[in-house]
Amino acid sequence: MKIRIAASVLILTALLAIGCGKKEGTVGGSEWVTFDAGMAQAAREEKPVVIDFYTSWCRWCKVMDEKTFSRTHVSKYLSENFVAIRIDSESRKVKLNYKGKTYTPVELTRFFGVRGYPSLAYLDRNGDLITVVPGYVPPERFLPFLRYINKGCYKQEMTFEEFLKRNEEC
Repeated sequence: MKIRIAASVLILTALLAIGCGKKEGTVGGSEWVTFDAGMAQAAREEKPVVIDFYTSWCRWCKVMDEKTFSRTHVSKYLSENFVAIRIDSESRKVKLNYKGKTYTPVELTRFFGVRGYPSLAYLDRNGDLITVVPGYVPPERFLPFLRYINKGCYKQEMTFEEFLKRNEEC
């Protein structure tokens, strides 16, 4: 009887976790969440957002996972300061809510102007788009860019290159 109850609780917990769709999983050491859960988390925690637009066939998406997202210092900074969201840009099965409208991942990918993969979209604490950076970004470039966004240096009309020249100060 106890085993049957424990098994039922375990199955129910697993079904609830799947149904809520919160976690997208760990990729390269970084925790990623689904779009709707991530946007809700970002609003609740007042954090900026990084959206990884990827496809299953994209070679450079896999390189990004292996070489950039897997770095401990990168994944740590990302998880502490941002909400990390992954979107399979070819999916048409899921409905995503952004700014009062409903999109499929394909539609949201187009809405953000993504034309190649991988592409990383950066959103501010209000969920407004800051910029989209296409292509593979090595960790030595990605981490300073996260700091640039997190510190709000883009608001001061400071370019990323100026930020780097000033030793990551704005």
